[in-house]
Amino acid sequence: MCRWFAYVSSEEQCLLEDVLITPKHSLCQQVHEHYLPGLLPHDPSNLNQDKLIAARNSLFNIDGLGVCWYTSTKADYTKGVDGLRPALYKTIAPPLNDYNFRSICENTETLTCFGHIRAASGTPITPVNNHPFVFGRHAFMHNGVVANFIAIRRAISGFLDDDAYANVLGSTDSEHIGALYITNLTAGKGKGSWGEEHSARDMAAALHKTVVMVIELQQKILGAKNVPNSLNLAATDGIRLVAYRFRNHKTEEPPSLYYSTKAGTTLNRKYPGHPNGGANPNAVKAVEEHGRHVIVASEPTTYQKEDWHLIPRNSCLMVEANGDVTIESIPYDEKWSAEDPNA
Repeated sequence: MCRWFAYVSSEEQCLLEDVLITPKHSLCQQVHEHYLPGLLPHDPSNLNQDKLIAARNSLFNIDGLGVCWYTSTKADYTKGVDGLRPALYKTIAPPLNDYNFRSICENTETLTCFGHIRAASGTPITPVNNHPFVFGRHAFMHNGVVANFIAIRRAISGFLDDDAYANVLGSTDSEHIGALYITNLTAGKGKGSWGEEHSARDMAAALHKTVVMVIELQQKILGAKNVPNSLNLAATDGIRLVAYRFRNHKTEEPPSLYYSTKAGTTLNRKYPGHPNGGANPNAVKAVEEHGRHVIVASEPTTYQKEDWHLIPRNSCLMVEANGDVTIESIPYDEKWSAEDPNA
């Protein structure tokens, strides 16, 4: 199962290099290293695969990288387009050895970005299968697995509006549920509505509807053969962000997911502090000058544990346009619970 990183702010740009590459535990390092405060003791020299699997995380995430960042460039040059839109880069090269990726990150700042490294779960290793997936102004990514996806894939496709279906270019469970999400968010109005804004609460409602539809399809088609899903989902329109940490099992944890409203200062080279610890002698601004921001990530990218909070199991985090953060328990029906015979 994959790893992802999301940053959103209405006030403070981040440099992609600072948030995705520079830290010792940046997303690019999570290809093969893990840091899970509140779940596992941190001992990078002695990773225990069984414990990682118990936490719904893969030991290695080596099957591709994707990053999207939001920019106003398209609106500046295109009549009828307004606001931020996502730019995409995807590769199956190891991220730290991909010099196109490194050059982009060294020279790109943004108010909102999604980064994702992939651990494939049976579908081809190809850039088109890498997250994030983009639908107009909306970006979507997933860590986990839709259980028995092949058995319900045709049925899921039947719920997609025509434009969402045509936008599915790969074969992953994640892209299909992203297409189902955008169909639910826009009430099936199609591509012409993909530039519209929605409140974070409406985005969360669309995510929840998507998850319920997946579970109900599994129960209808698979019956007792159904097993739990791991659904850590993230969606943004470049201004708002919604993150969903969910597993339909009575006791088991979903994959790890954390959030921070402080780590952006440490991750920004303009400010004091350094993600790897110690001071930043090149800081040119005071901490108090940093704007409001929210980071949501599979694993903390700094080692300042006090700056990060584990999102509770079966919970949804919502970030509105003004930066306000709300975390709510996901309404859970016990009839959704499934058992994993291999757990």
